[in-house]
Amino acid sequence: MATCDVLIVAGTHGNEINAPWLLEQWAHQPDLIDKAGLSVRPLIGNPQARASMRRYIDRDLNRSFKTDLLQQQGGDVEMQRAQYLLASHGPSGIEPCAIALDLHSTTAAMGSALILYGRRAADLALAALVQAALGLPVYLHEADSSQTGFLVECWPCGLVIEVGPVPQGVLEARIVRQTRLALETCLAALAGVRSGVARLPKHLVVHRHLGSCDLPRAEADQPQALLHHRLQGKNWVPLTRASPVFETADGMSMQSKILEDQQIPVFINEAAYAEKRIAFSLTNREVWAVKTNWLQRLAEILK
Repeated sequence: MATCDVLIVAGTHGNEINAPWLLEQWAHQPDLIDKAGLSVRPLIGNPQARASMRRYIDRDLNRSFKTDLLQQQGGDVEMQRAQYLLASHGPSGIEPCAIALDLHSTTAAMGSALILYGRRAADLALAALVQAALGLPVYLHEADSSQTGFLVECWPCGLVIEVGPVPQGVLEARIVRQTRLALETCLAALAGVRSGVARLPKHLVVHRHLGSCDLPRAEADQPQALLHHRLQGKNWVPLTRASPVFETADGMSMQSKILEDQQIPVFINEAAYAEKRIAFSLTNREVWAVKTNWLQRLAEILK
């Protein structure tokens, strides 16, 4: 049973259409993306949602890779799709892949970023190599019981590439190009690990998830305020306790009770997170010393 090196997933959310467009271009132009000598398997994560131009049909596919859902028989569209993807291309699948790269776009002004779920050594190694090459911020999403079941967690190594801002359902050449650059850089980094030429930087800068903040709401669950105009678009910019975070209909500014000095917001006003009651998330910027076992673990996965 031959193992493919990298599973490349686009369209995990059906209304994020720039990464699927990149895969379509690639199918028509096989030399469009430099695979760096790796075997890759590109696919659409949620084809039914993509056809309907919806984020999902029944539930968020990128929250459907939970043990209890994966073990259920039948189930809804996304439960069955998660089971299929693992049965087909998971580590023990029919056509297994060693590493998963999940391509996303966001309505938030995040630029290009990498997202990790937890602190697996191989994930950290890949993020450090890509950060060293492109200088991209790394968002470490962990310790959030309300947000679990992410696709890349089910592979031995996995990384999310997030590019924005772009409205849902809108194609934009800039977003496609940025996605392509980040993808090619990931593939080049993995090839360097396999050939033994990759060298990790001394440090990895991460933005560690602290929690998320919703808009103030009235008893009827309607927003009492919107995000302050000074906060809009200021992803990755540190705040202070005195920073205005919300503004009310009568023009008054409000602060957040959970905010501490030098916390950094991300995914500000992400459209898809409104249903999750998330107006933005907060992070701490941390500089970690890189450990040698990170690279060793990634090299083991690529053997």
